Order: sequence, then C-alpha cells, then structure tokens
Amino acid sequence: MRILFVAAALLAATALSGQAPRALSGSRPNIVFVFSDDHACNAIGAYGSSFGATPNLDRLAAAGVRFDRNYCGNALCGPSRATILTGLHSHANGFCRNGTVFDGAQTTFPKLLQRVGYQTALVGKWHLESDPTGFDHWLVLPDQGQYWNPDFLGKDGKVRFEGHATDVTTRLAIEWLERRDPDKPFVLMCQHKAPHRNWLPAASEFGLFRGRDLPEPATLFDDHQGRIAARGATEMEIARHMTLHYDLMVPPTASERPSLSDLDRAFDAQRARMTEAQRAAWDAAFAEEDAAFRREDPQGKERVRWLFQRYLKNYLRCTAGVDRSVGELLAWLDRHPDVKKNTLVVYASDQGFFLGEHGYYDKRWMDEECFRMPLLMQWPGVLGKGQAVTHLTQNIDFAPTFLDLAGVPVPTTMHGTSLVPLLEHRDVAWRDAVYYHYYESQATHRVPAMYGVRTATHKLVRYYEPSVDAWELFDLVADPDERRNLAGDPAHAELLASLQRRLTELRAQYRDDTGELGGGQFPLTAGIARAVRDGEGWRVWANALGGLLLQAGERAAATTFTTSLRSLAARPLRNGFVVLRGADGSQVRAGVEFGARKLVVLLPGKGGRVEAPIAWDGAAAVGLEVAVDPLAGTLVAKAAGVQVDAKLPPGFGKIAAFGYGASNSETWFGDLVVR
Repeated sequence: MRILFVAAALLAATALSGQAPRALSGSRPNIVFVFSDDHACNAIGAYGSSFGATPNLDRLAAAGVRFDRNYCGNALCGPSRATILTGLHSHANGFCRNGTVFDGAQTTFPKLLQRVGYQTALVGKWHLESDPTGFDHWLVLPDQGQYWNPDFLGKDGKVRFEGHATDVTTRLAIEWLERRDPDKPFVLMCQHKAPHRNWLPAASEFGLFRGRDLPEPATLFDDHQGRIAARGATEMEIARHMTLHYDLMVPPTASERPSLSDLDRAFDAQRARMTEAQRAAWDAAFAEEDAAFRREDPQGKERVRWLFQRYLKNYLRCTAGVDRSVGELLAWLDRHPDVKKNTLVVYASDQGFFLGEHGYYDKRWMDEECFRMPLLMQWPGVLGKGQAVTHLTQNIDFAPTFLDLAGVPVPTTMHGTSLVPLLEHRDVAWRDAVYYHYYESQATHRVPAMYGVRTATHKLVRYYEPSVDAWELFDLVADPDERRNLAGDPAHAELLASLQRRLTELRAQYRDDTGELGGGQFPLTAGIARAVRDGEGWRVWANALGGLLLQAGERAAATTFTTSLRSLAARPLRNGFVVLRGADGSQVRAGVEFGARKLVVLLPGKGGRVEAPIAWDGAAAVGLEVAVDPLAGTLVAKAAGVQVDAKLPPGFGKIAAFGYGASNSETWFGDLVVR
C-alpha cells in the first residue's frame, strides 16, 4: 500500500486539558455506536450545515473528534453495513448490493469482541437479509423497516411497537443498557432507519422549518453537461423521479387515484400503519401546506422548488429526530457517570445523500455528497475536545478500530486500519487514497456500476459496463462541485494516467477483480459483478436477480446452444442459465437450479416457469442443451437426461442476443457452442 508520512501536527486538535495522554489500544472501553441511514455531512452543523437541527451531534463533535474525510467503499445501505461489520470491501465480504444475503458465518468485529468478554447488542435497522450473528441481543427492523408503529424481529419472533421508529429504537437501546450485565464491557449498535426514504418524521419534529424556505444548492437545476451521458439517464432527479404521494405524502385526489404508480399506491399503506391519533397529528401538520400546493399548482422550476422544499424539510426533520435520539443516549450516560467515564460514543451513517445537489436525491454515485460519510467520536477525559482529523479514512477502518481498542488482534485479512494512532496524535504512515466500488446498476435509480480512487485533491472514476465504458476525472480543489470532467482533456493526460495506475494498485492491494466483465466479449451485461476466464469457460458472479452476460447476434432459424455449468466450490448452490433475448426485448432463461436440483425454463410474465427434477451429485458439471425454433415458437431444454419443453412468448420472434445468466450466485460456465 502506498502511504504518506503525515505529522501529527497536521491534525487540527486540542491537547488534553493538562492530562497525560492515555494509551488507547487495549483500553477496553464500552462502545455506543449510533448509526443512521443516509445522513449527509451537509446536514450536520458540525460539518458546516446552516440548517441548525443537530445540536446534540454538534455537542458530540465539540467534545470529541470529527473526521472530515471519512468515506464509504460502496454508497448503499446494506453494503456499508457489511463493510463495517467485517472491515472488508464489498467484493471480499460478498455483500455488494442490496437484496443479497449476508454470510453471517464470516468473521465480524462483534464476534471477536464476544470472545474477549464483551456483551454485544444490536437494535434497529439491519438490512442484511440474514439473521444477525455475533450479538448476545438483537432486535431489528425487517428489511428497510417502517417509520410508524414498526415491527421488529428478534430471536423470539416478530413484535410490533407503537410509535415512531426513531423513538422506538432509542427506547429499546436504553432498555438494553439498563438490563445489561454491569460487570462486563459492552458494544451497543443503535441503528436508525431515519433519514432513509420516504422521510416520515416523528411528531416531535413536525413544526421544524415551518414558514421559511431553506437555501437551494447551486446545482439544483444542473443539466449534467460536462460529465458522462449516464448522469442524465439516472432516475433520481427531484424534477422527474420524486413521487408526490409516496415520497412527499401529498394526498392523491380522486382523479389521480386510478393512475397511481405502484410506488405511489404505498401512500395508503403508510397511513394505514398510523393510529387514528397519529394520522390526525400528521394531517394537522401538513393539511394547510398540501392545500396551498393544490391551489397554487406550481409548474416548471417553481414546482421543482416546491418538491425540493417539502423533501428537504422532511429529511431534516428525520435527522433532527436522530439527533434527539443521540441526546437521549448522552443523557443516559450523564446519569450513569461510572459507565460514561469508560464509554466511547461513535456517530456515523452508512453513507451520505444528495440534498438537491445536481438536482438529485438518493446516493450511489462517487460524488462527495454521498461518498462522504459522517464520523464523530467522543470519550470524555480521554479524547481531546474539538479535534478535526483530515486524514483519508473509510468505513473499512471501523472494525479494526473497535478491535484495537478492545485489545483484540486485528485479523490480517481485514482491509481497514485502526484509527487509534490518529486518535492518539501519533506520527504515523497513512494512506494517500481511498477506494470505491458500486455495483447495483440495473436496479432502482439506474446508476451505472463504477469503481474509483480519491486522493486528497483528485478523484478518478471508471464506469466499466460496456453500455457506459467511460471515465470521469475531477479536480476537487478547483471544482469542488464536480461539474467538469477532465478525463478527456489532453492537458490532464499525465494526471489521468497517474491516477489510473493508482487505481490499478488499489485493486491489486484489495484483490478486487470484480468489475472485470469478459474483456468486451459480452457487450450486454446487467447485474454481474465479475466474469473472468477460468480454464475452458467463464467464472461468473451474478450479484443480482436476473444477472446476464449477452453477445449480440441474430438467429432467425432453429438454433441449438450447448454448454456445461456447475456451482463453485464453497459457494451456495444456486443456479446458471443460457439466456436468450428476443427481438421484442423479452428474455427466456433455460438452465439448472443446483440447490433445488431442477432443470428450469423461466419465461416472462406470471406463471412463466416450466421445470423438472434432475439427478445431480452436487459437484460435477452439468451438461446443458437448449434448442430453440423461433419460427415454431418452441424451446427444448435438456440436462442430466431430463427434457423440458416450453413455448416462446408471443412476439419473441428471432433471437437478438444470447449468453449466460444467473441470479445471486457464482457459477462456472463452459464455453457456449452455437450451431
């Protein structure tokens, strides 16, 4: 790893008030880790926000340490959580995108802390699909969870609590603090749903920001010129994609109801979760504003401004609720000074969020607004007050830090580095760049897959899918809003080449070969993390439902496709398919579900599944033959001596493209023979 030697004097830190420095490694503090979802640094006063809704977080920063250049490795909820638990980037912990299932058998910092006597508890949002492991106590929201009267899952099943998710999560966390074993150190992970979409604040915050407009970002009406074309195609623009009823909770009119989108139909479900009293309080808070919107019916830029104000105010009301939660936890510690004196309080969020910058909401891009994540730490009497750490840090560093503090050797397999030397103001060798890799391209918001490198002054992003195939290079000093892509500027060719080399070094350092998609052999890809040559075939990692790698090539006559496939050793038994795309864009999959031991044909539409059981030993490759006659509209699939017959969908016509497919699996395919 390339590193720079940075003197501790570069830390903007105050000295400990007359106290001798305390060695932090092995000091075994309690850890209260408060974690929110989608909280942008730009919405925290300690990071320069002018909104004024985070007094407790600001107090936390003033009494402790603020990390100014802290970044995630993959700006998405589940992947960031998996990274924090494991200290590994997404490709190594296996959780690259939402919807996958976290492998709870792997090493995590809570498990290692358990082994040295720590009590471990998790309350709130989990979002990793599997049951939590490594926790003595856990009570988590199913999937994304609900804001109002949320359900929680625990070891004893599901239970519903009345109230707002932020308030309920805080109460449950404090209840655990009250009943824990007082003779053991502990780590408590209090993880909030807020301020995740769709931004339903608690009643305590309904009155915030009433009667005034919040400042607009300079790029609210950004036209995305000067950057890659995919910027304009992404589906997270406030103007075009923010929903009136689901996102902003404006009641639909009778004339609007028949044409509501599936997302907007969730408006009724959101209200149905509320009690009568909760709905009455919501209506009293928003009825006048809703009526004014209907009466004035703004259009064009004025409509975008109205949407932005409604969105941002509710987002900030949600973050104010999280801030109130932090205040309650700090107050509990104040009432228990014996616990407080040996407790490190940490506040972070899984990533940042767009607050109208570039006209966007959501995250996923490597832009500073969502790539950067807050990190605040307080330990009264141990950490100095008002410190600002400017080193490049990342969420891979959280697990090593907690382990180092507890005196647990940090596994050499972890990608991160303990932050303890920075907290102790030591002269240390530190990284000069951080690495990023986002995968979830063919999904919500349509952001292309990318990996990139950020240094103290520049950022380089590689969009590697064949349909995009582009670079972005930004000078973060001269262009902090990242509006001018320098990748194609001859004057910056040397800088581009230097950062490309640095990016290659980081990928080698972290052993990341995801993002390699067949060297151009498959111009049509979706939901694939990796496709590399492996012997006389391809090793393919599909990290989504419906992942595919296709070659363009028309076939109007009867055609047979043959290959072999197997599940990779030490991987879950999943699936592999031959995928055919018709002239109308519809897709047919024929292949093997290894775990179920079935030959399957998957057709578009409901009920489009034909299957038959096969005998398979669980290890050997399975031969697969798929014969298609577009004129007759028939398909015959054969594997392991079993045959399945199916009808092609109406309108399929001639074959337009063909190749491999899988869903949330890693599969080996032999070369595809077409005749």
